[in-house]
Amino acid sequence: AVLIIAAGTGEFEAGISKDGQTREHALLAYTLGVRQLIVAINKMDTTKWSEDRYNEIIKETSNFIKKVGYNPKTVPFVPISGFNGDNMIDNSPNCPWYKGWEKETKTKTTGKTLL
Repeated sequence: AVLIIAAGTGEFEAGISKDGQTREHALLAYTLGVRQLIVAINKMDTTKWSEDRYNEIIKETSNFIKKVGYNPKTVPFVPISGFNGDNMIDNSPNCPWYKGWEKETKTKTTGKTLL
């Protein structure tokens, strides 16, 4: 499953609040047996591709998906802009700090984009 999280100020916080839809969707996916998760952090263009905001979202999201049952070390986190197509298929020049994602598996999987 791909869990899409809005990076915008207020949007992210609303989604992961106690009754937020992001939290609910992660729980539903896990409850339905989905064990592989990718987190796409969308609307990064609205944060001017802030590395600090990206890291803050990873930290907070890792905490709540761990409580749901996912291992954050096996979940790729990808900063994207769906509107502009950044990091969807091709690497985006807008976030030079982003070196790609790592997924802890038997052979260690890596990538740079969503697809």
